[in-house]
Amino acid sequence: MTPELMRRLLIAASILLPFAVAGCQTPAMLAVPDEARSESADDILRRLRENEGLPALVADRGLEEAAREQARLMAARRSMRHTTGSGDDFVSRARRNGVAGAAAENIARGDFDTEQLFLAWMNSRNHRRNMLDERFTRFGLASAQAKSGERYWALVLAA
Repeated sequence: MTPELMRRLLIAASILLPFAVAGCQTPAMLAVPDEARSESADDILRRLRENEGLPALVADRGLEEAAREQARLMAARRSMRHTTGSGDDFVSRARRNGVAGAAAENIARGDFDTEQLFLAWMNSRNHRRNMLDERFTRFGLASAQAKSGERYWALVLAA
């Protein structure tokens, strides 16, 4: 990432930051058609991690399925939580989708394009820490739209 691009991202972040809310919730912005998939985040995550001297993450179908399951559950319940309400938490979803080691989950609600989503997460200390965790080698990203039109996002990262 060039210094000019980094400067522009920081300016955009300072504009978007007031819209951020507590916890994992992130601001609504632009509509995204269909369900997002991991491929849409490959370049973004690679650049973010390279800027920190970290290796790129590899898109993983099992993690994408875990993220899709979470996004759909949140959309169906119109509730952004790591625990789905049926007692199914992140750890059980991750294990069910083949994650045996360290893992993390970022969630969001809003109509983002993928760049904006990751910019919002990078401006959140806990989300940033998850994406830049050097233990992680794989990721899965998905989104789902609620009947109300709200979009829910989940990113699962794992070793």
